[in-house]
Amino acid sequence: MLRIAVPNKGSLSGPAAEMLHEAGYQQRRESKELRIVDPVNEVEFFYLRPRDIAIYVSSGRLDIGITGRDLLIDSGANAEEILPLGFARSTFRFAAKPGTANGIEDLADKTVATSYEGIVAKHLADSGIDASVVHLDGAVETAIELGVAEVIADVVETGTSLRNAGLEVFGEPIMKSEAIVIRRTGADAEEPKVQQFLRRLQGVLVARTYVMMDYDCRVEQLEKAVALTPGLESPTVSPLHNEGWVAVRAMVPAKEAQRIMDDLYDIGARAILTTAIHACRL
Repeated sequence: MLRIAVPNKGSLSGPAAEMLHEAGYQQRRESKELRIVDPVNEVEFFYLRPRDIAIYVSSGRLDIGITGRDLLIDSGANAEEILPLGFARSTFRFAAKPGTANGIEDLADKTVATSYEGIVAKHLADSGIDASVVHLDGAVETAIELGVAEVIADVVETGTSLRNAGLEVFGEPIMKSEAIVIRRTGADAEEPKVQQFLRRLQGVLVARTYVMMDYDCRVEQLEKAVALTPGLESPTVSPLHNEGWVAVRAMVPAKEAQRIMDDLYDIGARAILTTAIHACRL
């Protein structure tokens, strides 16, 4: 069986389980379950602390895992990213009291507090900056007020908590993170069961990104219509019973669907419909 690590809690857990369910895999019914077997799909799921998943995968005990890019890099584990999943996105930034620093070059000889020591230490080293890194678990904003550090490095979403603490972000982002699928570095990239798993998740990603659009249009407007809905390869075009009309079907980006419908209507297309895609293979 394919052995897969899944986050057991936190912001990664729920979306990961939902994506796996959409991909056709059985998921646990109770949060206390640490392991389940999906015999139909020949997969065994292990529910682990998100921070530990890269370590388990790098050991070879588990074949692949779902974790955050930030957690993979912070772990320093011998594992690599093979598929971004598009959820649990976050940005890591430096922050300090106004006037402390304008860029990473100003961090020389300063102390940086963070919950992600591995990420920050690597980023500073890669930038050639000699600074101290202090590891703290959670609520790093108070580190500056209490004199533990002059600078912090943390996940920044709206920046509200930082502003409330009298801090401001500076410099370029340290990194952008999201949920990813990982495997042990050097593992067989063409292993059939892994490839099947990745295809299923990719199918979910596509299904979430696109909708199927159907509409009728006059033959003389077909080229304009096809230009608006080129599809992934090309649209399906079928003649209608009424001479001079055709039915068109194509996948279109969900975010652009309403605009495309407006443009199609303006060139004379009618009976324009969109339907959700629940699964696909490209």
